[in-house]
Amino acid sequence: MLDFDAALALVLDGVTPAALERVPLVHAAGRVLAEPLVARRPLPEFDYSAMDGYAVASADLPASGGVLPVRGVSAAGSQPGRLEPGTAARIFTGGPVPEGADAVVLQEDVTSDAQHARFTERPAAGSHIRKRGDDLAAGERTLGAGVRLNPFQLGLAASLDYAELVVTKRPNVAVLCTGDELRAPGSSGAPGSIPESNGVALAALVHAAGGVPHLCAPTSDAADATRRALENALRLAEVVVTCGGVSVGDRDIVKGCFEALGVTTVFHKVAIKPGKPLYFGKLGHQRLLGLPGNPASAQVTFSLFGLPLLRALLGIRERLPLRTSARLTRAIQQKPGRRTFCRAMLEADRVTPLDNQASGATTAMAWANALIVVSEHASRCEAGSPVEVIPFAELYK
Repeated sequence: MLDFDAALALVLDGVTPAALERVPLVHAAGRVLAEPLVARRPLPEFDYSAMDGYAVASADLPASGGVLPVRGVSAAGSQPGRLEPGTAARIFTGGPVPEGADAVVLQEDVTSDAQHARFTERPAAGSHIRKRGDDLAAGERTLGAGVRLNPFQLGLAASLDYAELVVTKRPNVAVLCTGDELRAPGSSGAPGSIPESNGVALAALVHAAGGVPHLCAPTSDAADATRRALENALRLAEVVVTCGGVSVGDRDIVKGCFEALGVTTVFHKVAIKPGKPLYFGKLGHQRLLGLPGNPASAQVTFSLFGLPLLRALLGIRERLPLRTSARLTRAIQQKPGRRTFCRAMLEADRVTPLDNQASGATTAMAWANALIVVSEHASRCEAGSPVEVIPFAELYK
């Protein structure tokens, strides 16, 4: 049985980013940049006023100030002429600084009528002017490849005059849940049936992580039906995720069905809790994750293995979620041998493990906002001790 780190390394081994595509800027939010974003020209492209006021040549005024005739106006979007020597020009925020001017004096510091402006002191050269290239020089790299684009970065791209960006294609992920007991949420079913919940949660995780989910209809525990469902899933996606049927019972047939379709088993079983029966295989460029059927096990294992796989396929620089440290509010006790991921509530620098850590509990994942990582070598973590924590917000960032 593999340890967690070895299993994760095998899942990520040899993964290369998906193909590239060019998308309009307005559709690039949340996509992963595949080529560096480079300033094609200086930003800003010209000197402009940061405030409303008067543009002057500072040398035209004595230290104690003076009166200058007002000639010309510069507003955002205008093309002012050259500033006449010994004059001032009315200027507004964003207006290009006229050639010959080297300072802007705030309008509240000037007494003026329509024809003249009185200044109380000589302004320093450069006052209230945003200089050409202050933010970026032409040719400067602004964002590197592997960045998931947020709205502020799209605003930067727009200011650099990009209409489109080259991004990695979103990987297709098929989610297939198995089990005779499953029925659609809200539907009627036979006694002993349960609403299928894993597929909904996993498809939402795939979408949040930047993939394209394909939620397949659940299949029964019959081998023929499962093979047909797996064949369909393999036609849909680069990553196939199954839930259920990967343990060692008589009805745990998923591993055998994978292998019957030519899938090479890379590993089966990992020394973690929850999620020990985790399966991983390959078929050409396709990756296959067989998750346990218990909701907490399925959701935790996909978060720990499936989401890093998607980040690698998307070309995100940081494949693994960032971890932090917090202090336990109460003790955790466990049997050593498996690395445990406890569902927990993280508040500032304090973290509280939830009461119900059963692998079949859907409530713990819904009420938690973090996972506490407990070493496989530890038997007890005392209240007040520091522990490693994975915030949920970091999982699909």
